[in-house]
Amino acid sequence: MEDFQDNQNPAGEPQNMELAQPPVYQQPVQYVSNAPVGQLKTNRGLAKFILLSIVTLGIYGIVVMSCVGEDLNVIASRYDGKKTMHFCLLTFLIAPITLGIGELVWYHKMSARVGTELQRRNISYGFGAGSFWGWFVLGALIIVGPFIYMHKLLKSMNLLSENYNMYG
Repeated sequence: MEDFQDNQNPAGEPQNMELAQPPVYQQPVQYVSNAPVGQLKTNRGLAKFILLSIVTLGIYGIVVMSCVGEDLNVIASRYDGKKTMHFCLLTFLIAPITLGIGELVWYHKMSARVGTELQRRNISYGFGAGSFWGWFVLGALIIVGPFIYMHKLLKSMNLLSENYNMYG
């Protein structure tokens, strides 16, 4: 009974305890930034692509093209609402089923998307679906055409990645 009386004043009335007000928290001010969360690679090069693809029996080429598709999705998807198919899915499933036609369609669409994104970001570098058909397909007749196309693609992706790393 003594414990109960500790909370009361001598007159037997409960003590007037001040109720602690809950602390008021203000929402922190959030700044919207277009800066990217992560940095994209900007060191793609034709010589490295060729040499490491030879050494790894083509595995490096598949990895690089997979990264190109993924980076393109990171850079352009919020603006054009499109998504480029993963290169491994294309290489190991779609291309064999379609006898290579799916690969032509993938390269055409991806090249056109890279060209559109270069224009949207005001990067003056000539690349697009025409580069694919001119250099990769018709250029194969002079043997060096596909190498020129790959150089232009890797350089375009480096330019887009640099721009993305700076401005989001």
